[in-house]
Amino acid sequence: MRSERYRRRVPTTTFRLPLPVDLRVSLSPLRTGGRYDPSLRITHDQVLRASRTPTGPATLHARVSSGEAVCEAWGPGADWALEHAPGLLGARDDLTGFSPSSVPVLARAHHRNPGLRIIRSGRVEDVLLATILGQKVTGVEATQAFQRIVRWWGESAPGPGDLRLLPPAEVLASRPWWAFHKAGIERTRAETVIEAFRRLPRMEEAATMDHDAAFARLTAVRGIGPWTAGIVQRLCFGDPDAVEVGDFHIPNMVAWNLAGEDRADDDRMLELLEPFRGHRGRVVHLLKVGGQSAPAYGARMSVGTIHRL
Repeated sequence: MRSERYRRRVPTTTFRLPLPVDLRVSLSPLRTGGRYDPSLRITHDQVLRASRTPTGPATLHARVSSGEAVCEAWGPGADWALEHAPGLLGARDDLTGFSPSSVPVLARAHHRNPGLRIIRSGRVEDVLLATILGQKVTGVEATQAFQRIVRWWGESAPGPGDLRLLPPAEVLASRPWWAFHKAGIERTRAETVIEAFRRLPRMEEAATMDHDAAFARLTAVRGIGPWTAGIVQRLCFGDPDAVEVGDFHIPNMVAWNLAGEDRADDDRMLELLEPFRGHRGRVVHLLKVGGQSAPAYGARMSVGTIHRL
């Protein structure tokens, strides 16, 4: 992951991890487009990530071994990236109150993925673009649109790896909706991107709020609904209870694993998740990586996940 020419002295930090961390499993929700994500590379014990921080662009490299994380960073935002690295690597995750033993499928998923952590990127800007582009389309369409936007309007990240930074908020907020059309983004999602990034400072304030207040702040933006807000709350704020309500597949997956029911709506999903309140988002993440898919009937759906807002 590191180029020899970047072995000069750079800001570093080292800290202990209170729980085992599998970076590939824990940080996979941040990745758009699999291993071809232009701003992120992950293995089970290393991550190289480019991001925009309040103090400027940064690239963070972290290596995890024997319960310890060694991190180094480049760019104007290096110090901020290092300060928030523990949250990004799951060191702030807390399993208090989580008891999966009552459901065999969930217990097995937890046993097989002991390093799954709820991460905390600390910035709405980190995941907002990719999440909005994932609204109402297949995963393939969202990935292609994201990669085009980053390639066209982003810029090279500092440090090693030839990563790219997402476009600055002011760039996304100032583009007309039709400028997004060549990337395969229709007017509704384009206008949501524009509006959300115009109001990004207000959305970033949600990081300091409790679950309900943060949800209200995020969904006050036109085009941001429960699905988008749930993802932002879990990935940016480290909220283990946040669930992406409105997903096409997740209610069926939850119902099949927790109750043996092959179909469910959002209300039924939330009912089944209620015993795990405080960790409902953790349960969903565990079932995604270690649970069973609900039976498929009828014609095969397009690749990806189709959801509401």
